[in-house]
Amino acid sequence: MATYDLEEQEQIAEIKAWWKQYGARLVNTATVVVLIVLAWQGWNWYQRSQAAQASAIYGALQKAVEDGDTQQIKAASGELLEKFNGTPYAVLGALTSAKAMIEAGDAPTAKAQLLWAAEHAKDELRDLARLRAAAVLLDDKAYEQALAQLEGARGAAFDIRFQDMRGDILAAQGKKPEAVSAYQTALTRLDELEKSGKSGGAGLEWQGESNAVLRELIGQKVDALGGGQ
Repeated sequence: MATYDLEEQEQIAEIKAWWKQYGARLVNTATVVVLIVLAWQGWNWYQRSQAAQASAIYGALQKAVEDGDTQQIKAASGELLEKFNGTPYAVLGALTSAKAMIEAGDAPTAKAQLLWAAEHAKDELRDLARLRAAAVLLDDKAYEQALAQLEGARGAAFDIRFQDMRGDILAAQGKKPEAVSAYQTALTRLDELEKSGKSGGAGLEWQGESNAVLRELIGQKVDALGGGQ
């Protein structure tokens, strides 16, 4: 028994020594882990809360669009951009609001919304925002700014529409050969799309038009420019 007590005391002493050396570090590590877990849970809660609130405001925006209430459209989209710009609803709100403002004849507000979306959106929504922003800038005769929206990478689905828009801008500048070149590039991309076996849908902005209709529209623009001569 005495031998057992001695061994037990030695074990206790070893535990005390280990705790003295590593205990504080262990407690600190455990505290950090707990704080990280709490922070992560808090962040997830915040994200869910933000998304829920943004969703409700976006719903109000859609209702305002249906009612044709431009003041409420501006208020709802402004709140999304100001308070919930980190959520996907802010980009959707900007695009929805811009379309409504264009239809209401308020191009300046539409342009501001689209430029914001072009900067903050991702993937296809960013391409769509850039394309629509270029169209509004073209109407404003801000040709260089419009062309700038078409620079850089974009999704393959939007390439035809980007080339077509580039042709429109260059034609408005009186640059016929460059415009025809852009239109012909769009037609080439359309040929490639058809050969690949993919059906229509050369980008969201085509709004369901068939490849034949697209080809005819672009061909008419080339003809109107005399083939660039």
